[in-house]
Amino acid sequence: MQSINSRRSFISTAAIAAAMAPLAPLAGFGQGYQEAVEKTSLRSTPSDLKITEVKCGFLKGSLFVKIYTNQNIFGCGEGVDAVPGTYHLVKNFGNRIKGKSPLNVHRLFEDIRRQGQFQGGQSGMYIAVLSAIETALWDLAGKALNLPIYQLLGGKFRDKVRVYCDTALYQRRLPIPKDFADAALKSKSMGFNAIKFDLDQANDPNKYDAYNWTASPAELQRMFDQISAAREAVGPNIDILVDMHGRYDAVTAQAVAKKLEPLNLFWLEEPIPAENVEAYKLITESTTVPIAAGENIYLAHGFRRLLEIGGVDIVMPDLQKCGGLGEGQRIANLANLYYTPFAPHMVASFLGAMAAAHVCATVPNFLILEWQSYFHTDPMFKEIVTYEGEWVKDSFITLSEKPGIGVDINEEAMKKYATPGVPFFE
Repeated sequence: MQSINSRRSFISTAAIAAAMAPLAPLAGFGQGYQEAVEKTSLRSTPSDLKITEVKCGFLKGSLFVKIYTNQNIFGCGEGVDAVPGTYHLVKNFGNRIKGKSPLNVHRLFEDIRRQGQFQGGQSGMYIAVLSAIETALWDLAGKALNLPIYQLLGGKFRDKVRVYCDTALYQRRLPIPKDFADAALKSKSMGFNAIKFDLDQANDPNKYDAYNWTASPAELQRMFDQISAAREAVGPNIDILVDMHGRYDAVTAQAVAKKLEPLNLFWLEEPIPAENVEAYKLITESTTVPIAAGENIYLAHGFRRLLEIGGVDIVMPDLQKCGGLGEGQRIANLANLYYTPFAPHMVASFLGAMAAAHVCATVPNFLILEWQSYFHTDPMFKEIVTYEGEWVKDSFITLSEKPGIGVDINEEAMKKYATPGVPFFE
C-alpha cells in the first residue's frame, strides 16, 4: 500500500510541477521538457505546415522535385531512368497533395499509389516519379522537425556507408584488358576497396547477331580476359563486381558465372532481364558467384517472389525509382527475413546518393551502395548540389547529420544543364 501511495504522490508531484513549469522555469522539476519545447522551432508545428506547390526540373536522365510549404521550408527529391516526359505527371501528383501536411509521408505515398491502381501505379514512370516525390517529403519532414532522415526512419546502425565505384568503362568503346587493369588501379588509388565493371558489349565483333542473347565463345573469353586483368592489377583484397545489364540469356549467364568463378567476384549483376525470377533461381543455384539483381524491380511487392524462392543472393533496388526511401527500407526489411543482403543500385546525383545512404544506415542487412565515377569527372555534379563536407573517403560516405537529406539542389547551376523544351521549376 505504501508503494502505491508513494507512486500516487510522485505522479501528483509531477503533474503539479509540470503545470507550474511555465511560471517557475528555474524550479528544476520539468525544466528539461520546458527547455526542449522552447528550443523547438514554431515553424515546424505539424498542424500548421501545409504543402503549397510542387515543381520540377529535368537534366541528364534525372528528375528533380522540389516541394514547397506555407512556412518557407522545402524538400528535394530525385527520380531516375523511368522519368522522361513526366513533367505533367509531377504536376498531377503535386495537385493531389497540395494543402496537406508533408509530415504524413507514408500516408501521402499510399494515397498516390492507390490512386494509380488503373494508371500504372505498379511500376515504371508512375513509381519512379512517386519515388522523387516521396524522397522530397522525407527531406521536407526532416527539415521541419530538425532531424536527419535516418532518425525519422528509426535510427541508424552505422555512421558510414560503404560504396563501390562504378568505373563507367563502357563496353561500347571496345576497351581491352589493359583498360580494365588501368581503371581498377585508378579506382584503388582513389581509395575505393570495391570496383565495378560492365561486361555487356553490344558492338562486340564476335556477337552472333544484334538480337541473339547467347554469347559466343570469343565473347566469353573477352569477358574473362577483361576481369582477369583487373583482378591481377589490384590483387585479392579488392572486391570486384561485374554487371551484364540484363542483356543475355540464361545459358550465357550460367556460362559467364562458371568461367569467372576463379576470379573471386563480389557479385555478378543482372545477367538476364528482371522479369523471370525462376530463371534467376536456376542461375543462382548453378554457381558459387553471388548473383545480384533488383534495379528494374518496383515496390516491395516486386521483390516478394524473388526472395521467397531464393532467386538471388543479393537484392539491389534503386531507391530513386523503386518507390522511394520508405519503400527501400521495406524492401530491405523484407530481404532481411530471408537473410539476404541489401545493396542499392544508384545512378543519381549526390542528392540521391546521400538520400540512399540514409536508408542504408537504418537497416541491419546493408551490404554496399553504388557510387559513380562521374562524380569525380563531370563538374556538373558538383555544381548542381550544395553540400558542406567531403563526399566520399576510403570507399565510405559519412552520413549527414543535417536536417533532412543534408544535401540541397542548386537551381541556378542546374539551369544550364536543364533538358531543353521542358519547363524548369515552373
